Amino acid sequence: MTPNPNAPPGCGQLQGVRLPAWCLPPDWPRHDGELAAARIVWRHGVIEEVTPQEHADKACRHLVLPALVQTHAHLDKAFTIARTPPHGPGLLAAIEAVIQDRQHWSAEDLRERMTQGLQAASEAGVALLRTHIDWMDTEPPIAWQIAGELAQAWAGRVRLERVALVPLRFFSDRAMAMRIASAVHASGHDAVMGGFIHTSNWSHEALNHLMQAALSRDLDLDLHVDEELNPRAQGVAAVVRLASELKFSGVIACSHACALAAQPTAQALATLDAMARQPQIRLISLPATNLLLQDAQIGITPRQRGITLVQEARARGIPVLFGSDNVQDPFCHGGSFDPLQAFTLGVYAAQLDDPFDSWSDSICRPGWLSRAPHALPLTKGAPAELVCFEPQPACSWPAWSTSRRILQKGDWREPRQNAIKAH
Repeated sequence: MTPNPNAPPGCGQLQGVRLPAWCLPPDWPRHDGELAAARIVWRHGVIEEVTPQEHADKACRHLVLPALVQTHAHLDKAFTIARTPPHGPGLLAAIEAVIQDRQHWSAEDLRERMTQGLQAASEAGVALLRTHIDWMDTEPPIAWQIAGELAQAWAGRVRLERVALVPLRFFSDRAMAMRIASAVHASGHDAVMGGFIHTSNWSHEALNHLMQAALSRDLDLDLHVDEELNPRAQGVAAVVRLASELKFSGVIACSHACALAAQPTAQALATLDAMARQPQIRLISLPATNLLLQDAQIGITPRQRGITLVQEARARGIPVLFGSDNVQDPFCHGGSFDPLQAFTLGVYAAQLDDPFDSWSDSICRPGWLSRAPHALPLTKGAPAELVCFEPQPACSWPAWSTSRRILQKGDWREPRQNAIKAH
């Protein structure tokens, strides 16, 4: 894989590369059970053609994915673990630590940390990043405003979407729910309505107000829902029922949904069956944070994994995505803005088979966060944005190495770290 230095800006091609099966037409040729290599041609920053290259050398076949999607992040909290560590294990202790840390959230502090997160995501090959922003009043917080400014500043490198992460109790009052929805709607097309739904704050009425308010402003939803292993949690099931009753027209992302894994099998599968009948609902798994926080007790090895039922959801046709969630904050002391790291954890935690060909779409399908979920990357006219990995068998991916080269709008660029050499 050697970029042509004489190619005009935004133009070029790759030969003999391996693309995932989900990204290819069903009649793509195979040889000895292996998908044929691909030739990708792009001009002026858009894909012109993707064709089989049947006689390419298998020994040095680079694996290639469309640009990555960071489906769920928290730029406003990132990189705060050193100054405000939690005082105990689990989700609620982390929430308390973040409340304490907000005293430091000046405009300068937020802008610096959020920019650092965007830079890290960009270097990993992320083209779309969705960040949740803590919203603790009826008016937009300063972090929301700064995220809007950064969305403009980073346009052309990373598309930044904002989700208003609002405690469910704020929606107990219908008028307040409508005011928040109006403020989110006024923020522009990159703004999404959200909420934190947990047994500690459960209210069916408030959830109803939240979804009605979003519907009234034609807003999509991205909900922190049932981020716990309490089998009595009912947030996901209630969201699915209300989506049907309200005839909710926008996309609904159910993030976390860990409680599905703790509920009786018949109950959890019935919820997923109902979810599958609502084609606008997606399931987002956040393995790094959930593996750290769920079933967390001092000095005791966790018995439960804290990951939602991704295989059962996928089997029912529900779009499943993986995201990084928290990065170096009280919720997750490590982590990164690289979706591949979160995906790799998901592969091992959920025991996913055939990760490259069958599951890599969970970090590469921006359409699943929009109202056009069937739009595939790398079709003719799509942006020429690729992530190219070192040669390796598709069956061994994802290797722990994150070395890669990134094509952005038809031009190659080198990440500041882990850049692979041209061959």
